[in-house]
Amino acid sequence: MAGSLVRSAVLPAVIMNRSHSQLQGSEKAKRGARMMCQLQMHPLRLQGFAGLRVGRPSRLVTKAMFERFTEKAIKVIMLAQEEARRLGHNFVGTEQILLGLIGEGTGIAAKVLKSMGINLKDARVKVEKIIGRGNGFIAVEIPFTPRAKRVLELSLEEARQLGHNYIGSEHLLLGLLREGEGVAARVLESLGADTSNIRTQANFCLVIRMVGESTEAVGAGVGRGSSGNKMLTLEEYGTNLTKLAEEGKLDPVVGRQEQIERVTQILGRRTKNNPCLIGEPGVGKTAIAEGLAQRIANGDVPETIEGKKVITLDMGLLVAGTKYRGEFEERLKKLMDEIKQSDDIILFIDEVHTLIGAGAAEGAIDAANILKPALARGELQCVGATTLDEYRKHIEKDPALERRFQPVRVPEPTVDEAIQILRGLRERYEIHHKLCYTDDAIVAAAQLSYQYIRFVSYVLTVLYTYPNLTIIISTCFTRLNILDVL
Repeated sequence: MAGSLVRSAVLPAVIMNRSHSQLQGSEKAKRGARMMCQLQMHPLRLQGFAGLRVGRPSRLVTKAMFERFTEKAIKVIMLAQEEARRLGHNFVGTEQILLGLIGEGTGIAAKVLKSMGINLKDARVKVEKIIGRGNGFIAVEIPFTPRAKRVLELSLEEARQLGHNYIGSEHLLLGLLREGEGVAARVLESLGADTSNIRTQANFCLVIRMVGESTEAVGAGVGRGSSGNKMLTLEEYGTNLTKLAEEGKLDPVVGRQEQIERVTQILGRRTKNNPCLIGEPGVGKTAIAEGLAQRIANGDVPETIEGKKVITLDMGLLVAGTKYRGEFEERLKKLMDEIKQSDDIILFIDEVHTLIGAGAAEGAIDAANILKPALARGELQCVGATTLDEYRKHIEKDPALERRFQPVRVPEPTVDEAIQILRGLRERYEIHHKLCYTDDAIVAAAQLSYQYIRFVSYVLTVLYTYPNLTIIISTCFTRLNILDVL
């Protein structure tokens, strides 16, 4: 758990985009609300945007807007905030949004900008030359400038005009170009970029995606090679972890060798070769998938899975925009056809229980029922991840789906394991934060966090188990000032 917590300090976890019904009460909605408060946006114009009504309070409208951000769009916003901190500024302007779009690296916006010869290093130099560095004092919450807020509003308008009920990095790019008067516009001009050409290319990529045509023009337009055309749907709705591992963009995975070995063993089977990682939130289930990708990239795997690609599938993005019956099934079947043709894909689906009910409309079947036959015949290999509660609630109740997966328990790291994880990640975080973590600090962090979590867990168990003691215990906490610790 400690390893996962430390990893999240550099880049806050991106939020998976889901259908509107799945968002009610979800963790994404809560994070979207927190981000909404940070952005302090003006009321948005939402006429005609699918699923939203004009006249709602601006706070609720803004929350609804961020619930429709894709994973890549959320990452752009997070990276923009990181760029503001890096420059020592207490604001996020259009220039930081531009840097976030470039730094995200995998979305349509990043690929379009890359195809125009725009890279992060040169853009950073231009931004710093224009606005300089701040005084170094960084507020806890970094507000957006009026122009940056305008960009977000325009991205919503661009999505509405295209008939999309989600907001991706491409919509943010179109909104940035449409605003056209901020520092970002000056940076693009100084880099020799033609904003009209960028807009044309972005719109072209959106049209190609909408009609589902896998042509050579797409690869040339957004920087893909000819092999990318064969995996259009996979590249659009997933992230190639093996490629990221080859490029050294994944953090090292420490202390999970037993679980990675177990997953590798299951994947090498002829049948029932779909592992499902089961563990509490934050214990490092996704890190195991990244560890598997790193092993494949290094060639440290059995011949049965050697050379395969681990691709994490964004279920929210796959569902987004499928308003009519049959659209989701067609999109998912196209993805499955690509996997069958490639014959070297291992899908990683986080929150695998969301397969049940995903994309189901009146008279349609959900993702789980579409995937079951392919999983049974061995045409599709999948690594799932979910919590124990969700596994029991959704997957165990569907015997046909449960038979397709082999459970792999992922326990919380012990204190010693947490210390090893922190030591393994120390160098990267020292480079990023430009400071040194002593060994004593690492040991203390692991031990104290373990004691704190155990104490809070015990207190909550007592309060829920013995409700008649709640008042007495609360009084004791108040007297002892323990509530300040909690």
